[in-house]
Amino acid sequence: MTKTRSTSPRKVALLIETSNAYARGLLQGIIAYLREHGPWSVYLAEQRRGDLPPAWLARWDGDGVIARIENAEIARVLSKLRVPIVDVSAARPLPKLPCFEIDEEAVGRIAARHFMERGFKNFAYCGNPRFVWSDLRGNNFMKFVSEAGYPVFACQSPSGEVGDDQADIEHIAQWVASLPKPVGILACYDFRGRQVLDACRLRGIAVPDEVAVLGVDNDDLLCNLCHPPMSSIIPNMQQTGYRAAELLDRLMNGEKARPEVHFIEPLGVATRQSTDTLAIEDSNLVRAIRYIRDHACEGISVKDVLRAVPQSRRILEGRFKKLVGRTPHEEILRVQIDRAKVLLAETELPMAQIAERAGFAHVEYFSAVFKREAGSPPSRYRAQNRGRQGDFARGGAED
Repeated sequence: MTKTRSTSPRKVALLIETSNAYARGLLQGIIAYLREHGPWSVYLAEQRRGDLPPAWLARWDGDGVIARIENAEIARVLSKLRVPIVDVSAARPLPKLPCFEIDEEAVGRIAARHFMERGFKNFAYCGNPRFVWSDLRGNNFMKFVSEAGYPVFACQSPSGEVGDDQADIEHIAQWVASLPKPVGILACYDFRGRQVLDACRLRGIAVPDEVAVLGVDNDDLLCNLCHPPMSSIIPNMQQTGYRAAELLDRLMNGEKARPEVHFIEPLGVATRQSTDTLAIEDSNLVRAIRYIRDHACEGISVKDVLRAVPQSRRILEGRFKKLVGRTPHEEILRVQIDRAKVLLAETELPMAQIAERAGFAHVEYFSAVFKREAGSPPSRYRAQNRGRQGDFARGGAED
């Protein structure tokens, strides 16, 4: 049953923790929606990941809820409320609710690609069995690695009590020491990645040369407090929060809820020192890859690469295809397009400036290449990844 619309602001409960970057990003997306479409009277409890529901929720008389439903108790209380609810967790204990969540298949693919581009042939996943999304993330990562023909290892559940950080680190240290080296390890989220880095330091294991560590969430504070600073996959949580708020608004206006899951693809990887290595024995190829990654957005060509790393073009392209899976030209384009994606999603820069910053001399050529490589024009990509689908639908010109 949906409440009739009133002139006063709608009362909306946000059961989203404030203790981690991903959840705070969801809240920022909700704030962006409210700035554009008017205020709600928001009820926000201070809570951590997986906490029990606040006591007031059972007696709450509001209009709608956006919730990270990650335990049975929150699900039980919410199931008794007669208001529209949008879930923003992969756990989905209430499968009849509409849900927005990170695309775990894309997380696995991006992580596998990140390590393979650096020449790794051994892979591992360190998850947290408390969370459904951790299992999904690990399964997808291991699937992509296995399909590429490489071995992949998974850390079993740490033996310590929940919240016993030191016991977790000691357990992880024992596991990391047993892995073949060099190895690329995907941690299920940045906090677990920090524990992996601490475990490496405990055992005297060199990062990133022996063990490269990649987190998920791109919590800038946590990643840069790590030693060394940790690379992390960038989820598009602002778009997730924006679209969840947009849907809840429609549901509170009387639209019928459907049990659909909307998957939001990550933006890419924020590369820091913990994966800044190349596990490739060919020194000329390593130099060429580093040159491309450092200078691709300056508009370089394959000729520039050959001037920096003198050798025949045929040999360079053959080594690239064998060990990287792409030609040098394709690698240059990949770095440029990845940079453009971040600028489109995170800035308001006009297309001409984005083209220039990604290393393209002409915006028309940039638009054509982006559409070919990314599958959609830059303007559509920007609309889809900033949560403002309406801007495109109202007639924003395709680039």
